[in-house]
Amino acid sequence: MIRDARESDSAAIAAIYAHHVLHGTATYDVEPPTPEEIVAKLGSITGHGWPFIVAEEAGIVAGYAYASRLRERAAYAWTAEDSLYVHPDQVGKGVGTDLLKELCRRAEACGFRQMLGVIGGGEPASIRVHARCGFREVGRAYGVGWKHGRWLDNVYMQRALGKGSRAPPEV
Repeated sequence: MIRDARESDSAAIAAIYAHHVLHGTATYDVEPPTPEEIVAKLGSITGHGWPFIVAEEAGIVAGYAYASRLRERAAYAWTAEDSLYVHPDQVGKGVGTDLLKELCRRAEACGFRQMLGVIGGGEPASIRVHARCGFREVGRAYGVGWKHGRWLDNVYMQRALGKGSRAPPEV
């Protein structure tokens, strides 16, 4: 089941993210945030009217995703960046794909016209999930992150939402 994230999910979301911070390269954070910091992020994202969702399996948060504006400058108002993390026990079960499909649907409903995935470390599983959801690779920044004793690339993947760039935004 995919639903809106709640403050009561903050400990589960923090634990999922902590795993990726400490063991993965998809994020360049090196210190996991606290559940209180997750509550603040949830409030910031949803306060703008943007989606922050969780996948729940048997009452347990199996993963989460949210969309936020790519950059704060006004011209970027219709371009979102996705963030997507899956519980390590749920990887490979379709949770990430289900979350990203729903996130794209909800981001489009918010008025976003493009979505970018900025994939730290070029994580192959994240690239596969994005490709399954209609994203295509549009660029790579080489050696921009230093984590776990090595330089890491960012892979940029993009997908149009709704009319994409075929028409002006509805303001």
